Amino acid sequence: MRASSFPETFLWGVATAGHQNEGDNVHSDTWFLENVTPTIFREPSGKATNGWELWESDLDLVAGMNLNAFRFSVEWARVEPVEGEFSEDALAHYEALVEGCLARGLAPIVTFNHFTSPHWFAKRGAWLDPAAPELFARYCGAVMDRFGDRIALAVTFNEPDLPEMLTWAHLPEFIADLERETLEVASREAGVERYRAGNVMLREDFAGMRAGMTAGHRAARAAIKSRRPELPVGLSLAIVDDVAAPGGEELRDRKRAEVYEHWLILAREDDFVGVQNYERIVYGPDGMVAAPEGAAINGMGTAVEPDSLRGAVAYVYSVAQVPVLVSEHGIGTEDDVLRAGFLEPSLEGLARAIADGVPVLGYCHWTLMDNFEWIFGYGPKLGLHEVDRETFERTAKPSAGVYAELVRSARGGEA
Repeated sequence: MRASSFPETFLWGVATAGHQNEGDNVHSDTWFLENVTPTIFREPSGKATNGWELWESDLDLVAGMNLNAFRFSVEWARVEPVEGEFSEDALAHYEALVEGCLARGLAPIVTFNHFTSPHWFAKRGAWLDPAAPELFARYCGAVMDRFGDRIALAVTFNEPDLPEMLTWAHLPEFIADLERETLEVASREAGVERYRAGNVMLREDFAGMRAGMTAGHRAARAAIKSRRPELPVGLSLAIVDDVAAPGGEELRDRKRAEVYEHWLILAREDDFVGVQNYERIVYGPDGMVAAPEGAAINGMGTAVEPDSLRGAVAYVYSVAQVPVLVSEHGIGTEDDVLRAGFLEPSLEGLARAIADGVPVLGYCHWTLMDNFEWIFGYGPKLGLHEVDRETFERTAKPSAGVYAELVRSARGGEA
């Protein structure tokens, strides 16, 4: 890890998300879905990590790791809890968060939609509603008007390709059944024909939701650029490093076409594309190749492979041909020794991608602290810090110190 391996302007950060950290996001679609019966969610988010109240000390943790960037999301449901009514308190909160970043030397990387949307938006059918792009653009404009002059990068959507990716994950059939039941009971309880959300999606809605989010991305980008033309805008995609063993090329390429291609072609219109990588999957002629015997396994059940980051970044750039931001990268494991040892070889692989000509803007590790991991609740552990579920006290794991030292070295000894 040498400073010469990364550009001087390289952004070193951690990534977080509002709903997963803030807590009490009561006006959101996800909160509503968590609290119906039956529900696909293992448990409700509740107070999450109480990040809404503890944001200042959380920023101190970020700055204390020698980082110069912080990725977070603005919660649409907080900013516009009622359709057409914007919350002064929420806008003031997020403006203070941006100012807190700048005061600590952290570039604010802002995600405008990290899976969650307002309850009222879901009642309209979410991205199936023809008016959805215009509604999303209006909200993005309100955020930009308040503090868009002070942010470093704008991410419109987080992982809009995830539903298609999950169709390749060989999930048990009862998962799809429970998703359907969750949305059916939510529709009844909300008193609407079609309650829809970005992170609990029915297969028959995939095409319509994709079209809505595509139009939403373009509308949001136009709204953002109309206020600040020079601000880099992009979206972030879930990217597995799909590798073909002999005979597996056709299967790998079919997955790439079904899951990523639409979004990577769309990203050619943007200033950058976010890569969110957690695993490598090897495909043979008969499907996914099992992990080698004795290999370390991550929370997704695949082999821990630090080189997956390099592979994912190289693939994305080969198609999109715009600069890349590693907007998320990490490992789901309760073994922090594994996480700590995973960091350096992953970053060395990223440095090789840069040396090979891939323009990489920065790296954001997922995540600052163990948090609410969507339908899986508080089970998965991906944080650099532990969180006491009662007191919300944050405790640094050894991996936080390892990451801080790697960044210090990569920044030429800067603290």
